Amino acid sequence: MLSYKTKSANDAMVTRAWWIVDAENMTLGRLSTKVAAILRGKNKPYFTPHTDCGDYVIIINAEKVRLTGKKMLEKEIDWYTGYPGGRKVANPKTVLANQPHKLLERSIKGMLPHNKLGRAMYKKLFVYAGAEHPHTAQKPQTLK
Repeated sequence: MLSYKTKSANDAMVTRAWWIVDAENMTLGRLSTKVAAILRGKNKPYFTPHTDCGDYVIIINAEKVRLTGKKMLEKEIDWYTGYPGGRKVANPKTVLANQPHKLLERSIKGMLPHNKLGRAMYKKLFVYAGAEHPHTAQKPQTLK
């Protein structure tokens, strides 16, 4: 019998924690990669690619996230309405002014798997523009 057999994680084995991240003065891409890794569960020793082993993440102060260089004005964020010629384009400055949480959500969602598993991981992300959040009962730990 092998004593070094690899075990795959399942729902009974996974324990989920709650993390809180303050996005104030943090770079968008660097913050997004760290949060995406936590949502996937890559920070855990029993990470299994085909299982949702990630934790819950709360991001506060999303309106104060920063971008380097001239990306705030020159980067294009586009989406489609579903109609012919329905391509819409905006820059991060206008997105942050209107819906601050959308910039971080879109960035993190693009780093998760593009399937049913990724959609389940994305549901564990909560982004808020200000410093207040309604998840104090879960006692989230601060992520450095």
